[in-house]
Amino acid sequence: MKSIALVALLLGSPAAAEVVSASPNGFEVRETVQLVVSPEAAFNAFSNLPSWWDPQHTYSGDAANLTLNVTPGSCLCERIPKTGGGVEHLRVTYVDPGKRVLFTGALGPLLFEAVTGVMDVQVKRTGGGSELILDYRAAGFAKGGADKLAAIVDQVLGAQMKSFRKFATSQPKS
Repeated sequence: MKSIALVALLLGSPAAAEVVSASPNGFEVRETVQLVVSPEAAFNAFSNLPSWWDPQHTYSGDAANLTLNVTPGSCLCERIPKTGGGVEHLRVTYVDPGKRVLFTGALGPLLFEAVTGVMDVQVKRTGGGSELILDYRAAGFAKGGADKLAAIVDQVLGAQMKSFRKFATSQPKS
């Protein structure tokens, strides 16, 4: 029993997800991940998004087609080799290295609605390592109402954060 508790402590708490608010015109979801790595390591792991993003939530079916350069003006973009096309998922608008990155844009199917969003990713130092908080706020006109999309977006981002957590905690310590 003690070994199970120790493993749970070493790996940190699982990702917590919540729909903060939802209305027909917009929503906010928050994902919180406790990590047993430094804030710098957490930020670097987040920046290596193609290594942990679930390929089922890409247009190309392959997370290796995603690129993310965490500098203002760059984007979380995706190549679609089969068609020669691509997608700009989010644009990087603010960076405080190791601490915070802000993105603007519409994720997934929101891209095809009159919706835009702000994704605010913050990394904070904790006693046991770090905490990554991802807030995604989207607003505009979504057919059928944005409130109906909030739980789905929360579920997808929650699953992505579990994948991120696994990746971040598996990286060699520097």
